Amino acid sequence: MNRRLLLLFIALGYINTSFAQKSKKESYTVNEQQIAETLRFLSSDDLQGRNSGSEGIEKAALFLEDVFTKNSVKPYFITYRDTLSNFDKPAYNIVGYLEGNDPKLKDEYVIIGAHYDHIGMATAIQNGDTVYNGADDNASGTTAVTELVKYFAKTKANKRSILFCFFSAEEKGLLGSYHLAGKLKQANFIPYVMLNFEMIGVPLGMDIEAYVTGYSRSNITEKMNEYAGAKLFGYTDFAVKYQLFKASDNYPFYLEMNIPAHTVCTTNMNTFQYYHHLDDEFENMDTAHMASFMQKMLPVVTKMINAKTHEIALKK
Repeated sequence: MNRRLLLLFIALGYINTSFAQKSKKESYTVNEQQIAETLRFLSSDDLQGRNSGSEGIEKAALFLEDVFTKNSVKPYFITYRDTLSNFDKPAYNIVGYLEGNDPKLKDEYVIIGAHYDHIGMATAIQNGDTVYNGADDNASGTTAVTELVKYFAKTKANKRSILFCFFSAEEKGLLGSYHLAGKLKQANFIPYVMLNFEMIGVPLGMDIEAYVTGYSRSNITEKMNEYAGAKLFGYTDFAVKYQLFKASDNYPFYLEMNIPAHTVCTTNMNTFQYYHHLDDEFENMDTAHMASFMQKMLPVVTKMINAKTHEIALKK
């Protein structure tokens, strides 16, 4: 065979393979049934409201470790369990990582997190119920992160490394994230961005699909809209009114590491009736919305992780 022709066939084969791989990544579909199964388990009565240090949250921890194991996500520490140093009962962040595939960028980490604890059991029966199931807060955000684990584990579409964190004791004062952020600061850890998922179980009902806490602290909202190719993310007055930037696990990473660290949320805190309520249950969540929202988040998070430079930066 003519040498030039052979080289052409080889090149065409490479192009076709690359195209197939790219198409495979782009055609990944978030499965609503899979989301529903995860959310239903995490917010079930059997987990007794996932209070930090309880038997119920131990079942959630085992479940999340299993998600990592099944998707070949490695423990960042000796095991997946990062024992909290600032809580009076045994409590654990569940932490895993996927190494980046770019020789230079893989030394940097994008931190993706959600808290998997809630507030436990009621002291008295109310309308026949005693379990604060915490479906929206924050089984929904935890479910979102499990979907990102599955996506990146399957596609390997990450040039930077990813640290997946399920935080405990958020409801006790962000203790899990304060512990981990301080611990990583003391280690040889190079962070780029921290993206936290909190309360995405119901639609926002506004002209944007989600709001970003700490809107004015960095350019992350503008960049995520650019990555999405649409105005999906924006500002809300109530996020400022309730100081939500300081109310979730993004905040310790902002304080300790001085990096863009934000929470993405789709729950309207002015209208949502079930915040820290016994009726924050699976049946009141919208899993079709969750699947649709996470489908739109996949390219956004992928482009964030794969940016050649630090496109997202704090504002002065």
